[in-house]
Amino acid sequence: MKSDINKRDGKRDGKRSIPSQVILGAFVIGMGVLFLLDNLDIFDFHRAVAFWPAAFILFGVIKLLDTQSPNGALVGTILIGVGAVMTINRLGFMHINMRALWPLLIIFLGAAVIYKAVTGRRMLGMQSKDDDATDAVVDITAILGGFDRRITTPAFRGGEVTAVMGGCMLDLRGSSIEGEAVLNVFALMGGITLKVPPDWTVALNGTPIMGGFDEKTITAPHNNKRLVIRGYAIMGGVEVRN
Repeated sequence: MKSDINKRDGKRDGKRSIPSQVILGAFVIGMGVLFLLDNLDIFDFHRAVAFWPAAFILFGVIKLLDTQSPNGALVGTILIGVGAVMTINRLGFMHINMRALWPLLIIFLGAAVIYKAVTGRRMLGMQSKDDDATDAVVDITAILGGFDRRITTPAFRGGEVTAVMGGCMLDLRGSSIEGEAVLNVFALMGGITLKVPPDWTVALNGTPIMGGFDEKTITAPHNNKRLVIRGYAIMGGVEVRN
């Protein structure tokens, strides 16, 4: 039964990753077109560079399309909000200096803590006792900080790990997998470290953007314990090791 659930989750994750990759590819093509027009003296690309905060909007949209958790949706919304405010400021419709901006960031972080606490209780009420006790599905978010967690469950099924200008370390060496598990990662100017047992087969299907995915695991024997890692490393890194 759980293996069927994992298969359905893997297919669903594969479908959900397509729109975000399409948007990312379209953005890269657009950047290339702008550079080409600049080289042909048709368009002054230096004007567009001034609106670099719009990249936060892009990253937020990618996160929203690639997440299945309330925490991930909140991170995507925050990134879009920060990018929108900074872009509007660049356009001259409103003037915000750093003295006025950092209190807004504190408000965002406070709202994130409250939102996580409220939705966390609701999610625990919807989960079964076994899933809650064994941490079969994880939902970890670190913003401007660090998160270190050890998971010990006989049937790890995956989840999401998000690090924005922070770091996450997930120790799964005391866990096992029944079939296949899918773990979505999102590292934006941060790092994610995953420690897995030596008998797991790791498949890295992530997309690095000025970042990297690094696997340092030993060659696992042929078995049905397979961890699929998907997501993005944007100016950050994801490392998997034993």
